[in-house]
Amino acid sequence: MDDAKGYTQDGTVDLHGQPALAAKTGKWKACAFLVGYEAFERMAFYGIASNLVVYLTTQLHEDTVSSVRNVNNWSGSVWITPILGAYIADSYLGRFWTFTISSLIYVIGMVLLTMAVSIKFLKPTCENGVCNKASTTQIAFFYTSLYTIAMGAGGTKPNISTFGADQFDDFNPDEKKLKASFFNWWMFSAFTGALFATLGLVYIQENLGWGLGYGIPTVGIIFSLIIFYVGTPTYRHKVRRATRPAGDFLRVVSTAFANARLRVPSDSSELYELDQQYYVSTRKRRVHHSPMFRFLDTAAIKKDNVNSTTTRQPCTVTQVEGTKLVLGMAMIWVVTLIPSTIWAQINTLFVKQGTTLDRRVGPTFQIPAASLGGFVTLSMLISVPMYDRYFVPFMQRRTQNPRGITMLTRLGIGFLIQILAIAIAYLVEVKRMRVIVAHGITRGGEVVPMSIFNLLPQYVLLGVADVFNAIGLLEFFYDQSPEDMQSLGTTFFTSGIGVGNFLNSFLVTVVDKVTGRNGGKSWIGKNVNDSHLDYYYGFLLLLSAVNLGAFLLASRKYVYKVESAAEGGGGCNNKEAAAGAQLEGGKGLLLDVVPTAAPLGLQV
Repeated sequence: MDDAKGYTQDGTVDLHGQPALAAKTGKWKACAFLVGYEAFERMAFYGIASNLVVYLTTQLHEDTVSSVRNVNNWSGSVWITPILGAYIADSYLGRFWTFTISSLIYVIGMVLLTMAVSIKFLKPTCENGVCNKASTTQIAFFYTSLYTIAMGAGGTKPNISTFGADQFDDFNPDEKKLKASFFNWWMFSAFTGALFATLGLVYIQENLGWGLGYGIPTVGIIFSLIIFYVGTPTYRHKVRRATRPAGDFLRVVSTAFANARLRVPSDSSELYELDQQYYVSTRKRRVHHSPMFRFLDTAAIKKDNVNSTTTRQPCTVTQVEGTKLVLGMAMIWVVTLIPSTIWAQINTLFVKQGTTLDRRVGPTFQIPAASLGGFVTLSMLISVPMYDRYFVPFMQRRTQNPRGITMLTRLGIGFLIQILAIAIAYLVEVKRMRVIVAHGITRGGEVVPMSIFNLLPQYVLLGVADVFNAIGLLEFFYDQSPEDMQSLGTTFFTSGIGVGNFLNSFLVTVVDKVTGRNGGKSWIGKNVNDSHLDYYYGFLLLLSAVNLGAFLLASRKYVYKVESAAEGGGGCNNKEAAAGAQLEGGKGLLLDVVPTAAPLGLQV
């Protein structure tokens, strides 16, 4: 027994590949070193993303559509590149070393970006607040810096949060209970960094200089990395048990197509599977057959049921069920793209909208338009403790679900709140257009006599929605991923945000071209005082409502993964697993989890 020796029961090891001591490693003691990095990384990212559209329009003289498109393309790249970083972590280097290399690339990008906005010959020259057009070399250096950051983020984003979750032993009831709150408090630390960025860094950038505004988070990330490596002796590392986890997915799909004309046995026990002793000795998890995506079962038809001339080795039921998990998550992923597109408005059109309004607070102070994004973060910071300390216990007493509500119910609530937020954004924009007409405003530089704080409700509601859908998505994709693909599984979350940004960029470009052709008034013109953002917000509201219906359909089809522990290969407790599945609202995928001693010297 691992626990009798003082080792973790889930087979995690230390950096040297030795079994991890439960008392001296992991838990919040280890996570304390990780959350600092996350706070500074989010401060850096949102310090750039929140005000990038302002820098592009005021310093590089890009028009509204181009600046929104470029912000979305960069943000999309930041959230898409984790697919590569997660694959490298799961297949080759492990989470710790992938994060280590990528964080250095991230720091290099931050240093280059700080240079791009600080060094005289690398930035446009300005006189009396008016900047000249940037040269080709200056633009190239600026965007090279941005996309270097995106490459670094590709390795840090999918691995730091999963590495944090790895610090809790799923087979220890006390630690499993702590893990239930991990993603809530992990995102709380991220929101703290984002709050400082949107309230502090944005003001520094516009009033004290862009160099200082980017230099502060650069120094912060370097400091946080030092703290991260101080905590190295306390970290637990998951052992990589598959060299190419994504290879199983491709093999199952290709074998299923090759066997498409074969008849699947009516008894699932006739499908190919390795014996229980294999899973005991290798510490892999055996996944029992489920009725979801039955067409893939052809990949597990035994050779004696196939034409004897075939040389293709059948896949195991466990491999097939892992592929089913990925397809199930992909089904949910598709219906998260529109919500990610709505979220992309915070750093783009909401900011442009805010620049046209009265931003005065008191007789002299003027709030930066991008700082209103701080209220998204502030509402998150208030809502996360309320959700974790009050809402979850309240719902636990009524549903008997350890999470309070199912993961997909949590997402649905978030999407519903998001629809309310975009509806309010539409109504506020209608009000702004009426004020513009009433005062005869036509020029882009004119201030609309309407307080910027009219935008506050939409920001606050999007923050509350994120407590349900952003944190919920991160937890969902980590929890439901196959055992050897948890970093890749987490990229469903990051890539959804990335594709949402690209989708917003595509929509903005297409809507601008379609509505502005033949001399018509573009909905998203360079002069937002003479455009129709209200029409665009109405369009997004319609898309969101249709998407919510699609999400409800996908949720009804989804089957949750359910795990149950089996000491020494004693089998899966089907009754217990089925009960757990019922709590989550699905039939559940049944797994045998066999805790044994960790092998020595394995790469992590």
